[in-house]
Amino acid sequence: MSDLSAQESRPARRLPDWLSAMDDVAEEDGYLERLGNKHWAFFAETGTTLVVTFERAEALRAREGQMPAIWPLAQQNGWSVLTILAEGETFWRAPEVWGYFDRLVDDAFFDDFDQVLFYGAGAAGYAAGAYVVAAPGARALLISPRASMTPERAGWDRRNPAARRLDFTSRYGYAPDMTEGAERVWLVHDPHYGPDAAHAALFRRPWTTVLNARHTGENTERFLEIAGSQDALILAAMEGTLTPARFAAFWRARREAVPYLKLMLAKAAAAGRPGHEAMICRSVTRRLKAPRFARRLAALMAGDTAPPADPEA
Repeated sequence: MSDLSAQESRPARRLPDWLSAMDDVAEEDGYLERLGNKHWAFFAETGTTLVVTFERAEALRAREGQMPAIWPLAQQNGWSVLTILAEGETFWRAPEVWGYFDRLVDDAFFDDFDQVLFYGAGAAGYAAGAYVVAAPGARALLISPRASMTPERAGWDRRNPAARRLDFTSRYGYAPDMTEGAERVWLVHDPHYGPDAAHAALFRRPWTTVLNARHTGENTERFLEIAGSQDALILAAMEGTLTPARFAAFWRARREAVPYLKLMLAKAAAAGRPGHEAMICRSVTRRLKAPRFARRLAALMAGDTAPPADPEA
């Protein structure tokens, strides 16, 4: 597909064990390339549809199978995968990374695919928004993305203090501007969570559709995953069929997802809100067979507002 051959891109030295699974896949039709000291590019060609993701190496190492999080969904749908891994909190801001995307542009790499989707959440959402400019006409699904972390643009965001020293002004720097060439951008966030809402406001462009996942705080991607909506969102974005109405239907499905409901109940208990706990339990027990919620509601009605010693009880 591109001039980046496996021989040119795969390091000659022995790879760390955590990279072996990806290297095995890359040997078939793709490559695994080191980008400086803190980044890797993994590419596997399995179809004419490409999903581009950004992921922390620490998360991949902790995952069974040590493959990118998108890999199972991509395999199910016959998608090619390009994942850029980062060691630590880099926000993918390194000359080696933007140089790599420059090379992809020079090689017309993205032209070989019928459809391209960039996906990321949080810092990875920043990277997906920033680098989508390398593939004009691509789509992007951004979950709670950062627009920038430079103090001049986002000094109000006190998270990720180390990122404030990174260079967000060079190539591919300001993510909202970098989305201009995209066919469509979807941005999912909690509008009630101040920092993410402020970043989302910076992305407001005619080609961007903002979708609200209320009460998820800064863990929107985790809530989508627990609610069983994450894969459906990615599929709809890849197909170009993600509308506010369709997102609302996906998001309503969380009301039937027991892991999500347990998490909401635990958050209410941790916040010391027994009235909210009771409301959740009543709603769940009216719709589902949920012994745990029925027991908790009975305890609350008896005046026992202390959180259960066993969170699964």
